[in-house]
Formats: sequence, structure tokens, C-alpha cells
Amino acid sequence: MSTHHPLIDPPYRFCPMCAGDLAKRIVEAHDPRERLVCSRCGFIFYIDPKVAVGAIVRGDQGFLLLQRSIEPGYGKWTFPGGYVDRGETLEQAAIRETLEETGVEVKLGRLLKVYSYSHRSIIMCVYDAEAVGGSARVTPESLDVRWYSPSEIPWRELAFPSTRASFHDYFRAIGLGAHVPRDFDPGEEF
Repeated sequence: MSTHHPLIDPPYRFCPMCAGDLAKRIVEAHDPRERLVCSRCGFIFYIDPKVAVGAIVRGDQGFLLLQRSIEPGYGKWTFPGGYVDRGETLEQAAIRETLEETGVEVKLGRLLKVYSYSHRSIIMCVYDAEAVGGSARVTPESLDVRWYSPSEIPWRELAFPSTRASFHDYFRAIGLGAHVPRDFDPGEEF
């Protein structure tokens, strides 16, 4: 018997192909997970994760963070990022999201890491980025946009587990681990 979890098992009711009723069924004998199946046309509606990107942006003034003006994470701080749109690459999405959310143009460096969590419906791909133009400004998706020195990062006010883990991993990798609080747990929910 499956357990409903709203983040990974949203309550879809109708088939996107024919508008028939969706029902939970086991589709393959070797896989005991229930899937949503259309009772009319038989379409299997797989609930796939959503891909998001983020950019840890470095500049002359430090690291760029924005204070979210939308849920989830309203009022908390994060690096710029968001969902990848169909038809764009991860890199294009990271550059677009950074500009949309902060007004800063970036040149992407390497992919730092991909984060996923069993209880969340998002796969987060985080890039290293360098500010190359524009100017930090508040946008409809931010309450505030600021540059922080490594010692000023508001660790306990970071919005998401992937934000915390990304900064934690990145700072340790580039020799800024001394700026991570000793008692800081990147997976801790606060």
C-alpha cells in the first residue's frame, strides 16, 4: 500500500491525454509502486521530479544572495535559481534565473554538484558563477539582494537544504571552510 506525500505524489485526478479519470495501480509486477493510470485510455502518468538550477555567484563584493519574496522560503536567503524551462539547457536556465532574480549577469563556471532528496520533488543542479555585468537589484522575486563576504553569510537564514548544502560543500572545497559555523549541519531543517 502506498503512502501519499504531496511533494512527490501530487493529487492529480484527470488524464492529460484524454481527460479520463486517473486511478492508482501497480503497472509492472517487478515494481510494487503504484502509478497513476488512466481508466479510459491506459496512459501511465509518471510523476517525475522537476529540475532546478542555482548559481553561487562570486563578485568583487563577495557572494550574491537574494531574500525570497515568494513561497516556499519567504523571507529566507538563497543564491539565485529556479526551474529549468522546456527547451533550455541547464546553463541557459542558471544564467536566465540569475539575471531575472538579481539583475546580475554571470559567466558560469563548473557544475558544482547535483542535490536530490527523497522527500522533495526537485533535483537541484548548482553552478559556480562569476558576476560579469549588470547590478544587483530587488526584483519581483526578492525582498532584498545583497553581496555577502564569506564571514557574513547568514547560515541560519538560508532557505533550502540544497542552498545550505551547496554553500557548505563549496566553502569547504575552495578553502573557506573556516567561515562555516562549526555546529552547522547542512541537512538540518530549521
